[in-house]
Order: sequence, then C-alpha cells, then structure tokens
Amino acid sequence: MADVNRGNRPLSPFMIGTYYRPQITSVLSILHRITGVALTLAAVLVVWWLVAAAMSPSAFARADWVLTSWIGTLVLLGSLWALWFHMLNGIRHLVWDTGRGIEMNAVTTSGWAAVAGSVVATLVTILLV
Repeated sequence: MADVNRGNRPLSPFMIGTYYRPQITSVLSILHRITGVALTLAAVLVVWWLVAAAMSPSAFARADWVLTSWIGTLVLLGSLWALWFHMLNGIRHLVWDTGRGIEMNAVTTSGWAAVAGSVVATLVTILLV
C-alpha cells in the first residue's frame, strides 16, 4: 500500500533533469571523488616519467614527448586543477569535522569558494611556473 503522505515527490533522485535538480553539495561530493581518482592516475604518469628518466635516454624521450604533447599538457593542467580542488575541498571537509560551517548557507558558500579558489590557485601556479 502506497504512503498517502508522500505527495508528488519523485521516487528516485537518479532521475536527473526530469525530477531531481543537483545541488552544489552533491555535485562537489561527486567531483571530490572523481578528482581523487584522477590524481592517482596522474601520479602514475609522473612515476612513469621518473622511471623512464632513470632507465635510458630513449625511454625518457618517449615519456617526455607524451607528457609535453598537447594532450599531455592538457592532462597535467587538469591534474593541477584537480590537486587544488581536492585539497581545498578536503580542507572544507576538515572544517566540517569540527562542527563548524555545516549550516546550509555556509556549505554552499564554502563549496563555491573551493571551486573559485581552485581555479585561481591553478592560474597563479601556471603564472608562477
């Protein structure tokens, strides 16, 4: 028997676009997980580059060519942004662990601050390097 108090609410939050509007909190939570995985893959690329440098000039030249190509540069720039975002969002979570900043307005503000801060920090890093 269906719950009559349920009203007109959707059955599943996974019906994105039709019934469910993603909030900044859910989007950033998913993005935090994605950037964590992406950073692991980027670390593998950096280790490959370092191992190639220790192996031989030809191995290093191959790895260096891949990482300095346009696609490698794009991957490394994305990894730089992911690093900043993951760190700033992680700090946000650490603040929440102290019981502060968990009001809805503060959560939204800190989420946008993590996004904006990661973009600014990425641009500053690029300009300084």
